[in-house]
Amino acid sequence: MDETIDRTLDAVGPRLKLLRLHRDVTLADLAAETGISTSTLSRLEAGLRRPTLEQLLPLARAHGVTLDELVDAPPTGDPRIHLRPIPCGDGSVILPLTRRAGGIQAYKFVLPAGSDDAEPDPRTHEGYDWVYVLNGTLRLVLGEHDLILKPGEAAEFDTRTPHWFGATSAGPVEFLSLIGKQGERTHVRAAPRAKNGPGGDAAGP
Repeated sequence: MDETIDRTLDAVGPRLKLLRLHRDVTLADLAAETGISTSTLSRLEAGLRRPTLEQLLPLARAHGVTLDELVDAPPTGDPRIHLRPIPCGDGSVILPLTRRAGGIQAYKFVLPAGSDDAEPDPRTHEGYDWVYVLNGTLRLVLGEHDLILKPGEAAEFDTRTPHWFGATSAGPVEFLSLIGKQGERTHVRAAPRAKNGPGGDAAGP
């Protein structure tokens, strides 16, 4: 039993490094997210130090995985995803719908009612985006197009095209979004600018 635990803990270091590289963040970025020093993170990734539970919990939270996934625990057969909403501070909420590191990620966005005269602040970044409206009305400004999407309508676009999305005065809007890691970093990890209002694109520059 002790040998199994040793092998599991020894494998955590390489997995931590892989998760960080998939997210394209530096040790300094991760240290700021978790409160764990860069030197400790470096030693953990190199396998020079055994992780403690107090270290594994914030690391799992930062990487968006469960503790079982982080230590590669045997599958329990439970396929349910435990959603952890990400509040954006302006009334918007983002719910991650997938939990694997890297690749395409699925999110549900919930935006509060906006203003019809809101001034769009289009952004660009590397990647590709796909959105599907569940409820409400979504305004999508894409390049020279100013579109209104209703429930059941979808849009896909190259995010190098200037874009912005938001709710209208008709009420809140809920939509699904599939985005790659570049889009995840800008749409999810960066807080939206206050001037965007409730419906601003939660993307950084």
